[in-house]
Amino acid sequence: MKPISLLFLFIAIVSAAQTNVFAQKKLSDQYQQISALSRAYVHPTRIVWKDGNVAHEEYLLKQGNGQANLYNPHSIILKNNGNETSSILVDFGKQMNASIEVVTGMWAGNNLPKNVRIRFGESVSEAMSDIGEKGATNDHAVRDFIMPLPWLGKNQSGESGFRFVRIDFLEPNAELHLRELRAVATFRDIPYLGSFKSNDERLNKIWDVGAYTVHVNMQDYLWDGIKRDRLVWVGDLHPEVATVNAVFGYNEVVPKSLDLARDATPLPGWMCGHSSYSMWWIILHYDWYMHYGDKEYLKVQLPYLQDLVKQIISKVKDGKEEMDGARFLDWPSSEDKAAVHAGLQAMTVMSLQDAAFLFNVLGDVESKKLCDQTVAAMRKIVPPHNNSKQAAALLSLVNMMDTQQAFKDVLAVGGAKNFSTFYGYYMLEAMAKAGKYQEAMDIISSYWGGMLDLGATTFWEDFNMDWIPNASRIDEIVPPGKVDIHGDFGAYCYIGHRHSLAHGWAAGPTAWLSAHVLGVKVAEPGGKVYTVKPNLGNLEWVEGTFPTPYGVIEVKHTRQGNKIVSDIKAPNEVTIIN
Repeated sequence: MKPISLLFLFIAIVSAAQTNVFAQKKLSDQYQQISALSRAYVHPTRIVWKDGNVAHEEYLLKQGNGQANLYNPHSIILKNNGNETSSILVDFGKQMNASIEVVTGMWAGNNLPKNVRIRFGESVSEAMSDIGEKGATNDHAVRDFIMPLPWLGKNQSGESGFRFVRIDFLEPNAELHLRELRAVATFRDIPYLGSFKSNDERLNKIWDVGAYTVHVNMQDYLWDGIKRDRLVWVGDLHPEVATVNAVFGYNEVVPKSLDLARDATPLPGWMCGHSSYSMWWIILHYDWYMHYGDKEYLKVQLPYLQDLVKQIISKVKDGKEEMDGARFLDWPSSEDKAAVHAGLQAMTVMSLQDAAFLFNVLGDVESKKLCDQTVAAMRKIVPPHNNSKQAAALLSLVNMMDTQQAFKDVLAVGGAKNFSTFYGYYMLEAMAKAGKYQEAMDIISSYWGGMLDLGATTFWEDFNMDWIPNASRIDEIVPPGKVDIHGDFGAYCYIGHRHSLAHGWAAGPTAWLSAHVLGVKVAEPGGKVYTVKPNLGNLEWVEGTFPTPYGVIEVKHTRQGNKIVSDIKAPNEVTIIN
């Protein structure tokens, strides 16, 4: 073996060091590509329940340092005698997209890993359920699983959406020492630029919860749910994006999600299999352009938009929509074929009107003409709404039904009865168009507020006022004689515990309150001109902020006798129209 010269050794060391620097730089570049998402540790706030031999469980509520240690003065001890199982259920206080991390101590006997069963739950009843029980599943994200825990170490699970966690120690005749239990929440660390406050604390809370519901779904893409439906559902994006615009302003998760939907749907396919969802894609691009005026981004959409519009128009026969694919507005209206037809007629008009606007911006005269001609023909045919609040709302919004008639004959009937979490947004929009602002706020308070009364910290995939009588809260073990609000209700794809309790499409009231009560709306493309027209109903005052590309608009409206006095501050680049 030849001796290695000092020079050669020096060169080798330097070369290795440089290679390591380059490797670190490359890894750093990779980290930057995913740095839009942050992580934070969240500790339990409450012990909900325990069973078996569990000692010092109160230590689970203490914040630790995530490090195993030979010194274990604050260990939680789960001890099984024979085949008994010791168990504990904790509450993290709020719904989140997270994994769970368990830090262990040093137990007597062998140092082999110990198995625990972990169950996540959006409700207490879901965390206490077995797979298949009242619809409990592992769909989209695994929420019921076995995890081995090392002696003097830690382990971390995959992610799901949850608030509650149950741990069952499974080893017979064994003892488990836990130092710490914490959730590792994943989220976009972005400021809440928009805000809403009034003398009605219930409305304030609803605005906040809607904002948080969308925020927690702003993951790699803009999802609809953090437990189930961790997907980009394009129609569902519409109320979510309206909330993003009102709360966070521009965020790359929106165009990223719109582009994913486009690239994942080569024509003649429909986005998510729904003709209406491809229409929502057009409407979303109209809204996005109005707020941010990015013409270069819009140009990229032109080829797909042109072909999509031709496809939509090809499904219109003599002014009547005959869409194929899944014919869908929302789940509660899905079995009402007459209502779905009326809604799709209105949606086709809405999407083609917005497409015509975009084609005009892009200078595509021929495509705009096709849209205008089709819309004119479709306006001559107004299908019956069939007393559907979904259909009446859409027809009203495109001026195919008188706004007052829509309110009186359909939307006002039964108040919040037959509202839905998704299309409730458009029902509220139609009520605003009819000037029924207080009536809309009353429904927001009773319908979305009804979820808060049952313990919600995010808004749900669906909710029905008929579920409320004798219902248990989601943050308690169902008392004898009470109805399980999570496990006993739901329909279609969201039966029982499969029902998502953190669904972005339910956040419409946040955007609605900012637009109609605070009164701030974008008026011209690019976010330089806004109208501020408050509608306080019975409120005494309201104040808040609204994000623009140039900074926030600050407004305060106060009732003084029979008039509303407004104080408005806006960035220099922004023009306000009262």
